[in-house]
Amino acid sequence: MNEHLKNGAAILVGSAIMGFGINYFNAANGLAEGGITGASLLLKYMFGWDAGVTNFLLNLPLFFIGWKALGGRSLAYTVFATLMFSFFVYVFRDFHFVMSDLLLASLYAGVTVGVGLGLVFRFGGTSGGTDILAQVLKKYWGWPVGRSVFMFDCATIVLSLIYLDRERAMYTIVAVFVGTRVLDYVMEGSGRGKAAIIITSHADQISALIHTEMQRGTTFFHGKGGYSDAEKKIIYCVVSRSEVGRLKKLVHDTDRYAFVTVHDVVEVFGEGFNSLREKE
Repeated sequence: MNEHLKNGAAILVGSAIMGFGINYFNAANGLAEGGITGASLLLKYMFGWDAGVTNFLLNLPLFFIGWKALGGRSLAYTVFATLMFSFFVYVFRDFHFVMSDLLLASLYAGVTVGVGLGLVFRFGGTSGGTDILAQVLKKYWGWPVGRSVFMFDCATIVLSLIYLDRERAMYTIVAVFVGTRVLDYVMEGSGRGKAAIIITSHADQISALIHTEMQRGTTFFHGKGGYSDAEKKIIYCVVSRSEVGRLKKLVHDTDRYAFVTVHDVVEVFGEGFNSLREKE
């Protein structure tokens, strides 16, 4: 029960942030949006229909379509998120901030929608609309969700050219892009890290230095050179982004001929990083 309350509260806050941002930045400055929300805004611009009510009505048939694809719990969160988002779009309908700089407006629109949608996604909901259709297409035809959502968003933005000028349509693309980046950050949190794979003839020495000087753990893999045919220990370790420079210097000072690759890690759980319990 506590988990449902926590998730519901987070989805409520996220929906409120989205509803505020859609009115305060998008609608106020004539910007569209992707998916069903974008279609609702377009109908508002063309016919004066309330975007909150329209968004809810357009989502109704999709709830029935997505019942089998999403499952009961996920669909329940999605219905709740859609109801709350539509409600807050209606509540904040008179909150407008007309800006002379459309670039600034699109950036703020992207940030607010990204933060709100990120909270909804992170706690088990979706924004409804095209997200439901994307899940259906994945389940029955194997289409990737990301590609489907992108396709629907592009279609909505292209349709917005019926009413919006090209400049506002292009700024809408900026808002959608910024929103997706912010959404990723909110969903993944600040737990990003860097994973390093180190191939060296001084594996034991470098591993010991990582332990003592950086207080980070290491793992050995046993590898074999494709050209040299020589057996070597391969070091794998994960550090924070701010520690990458220190790690590279440590490796270089020990073995200037070491082969090092550094990769992005979306989230890190365990000793020295986030606890799995914190993410439950």
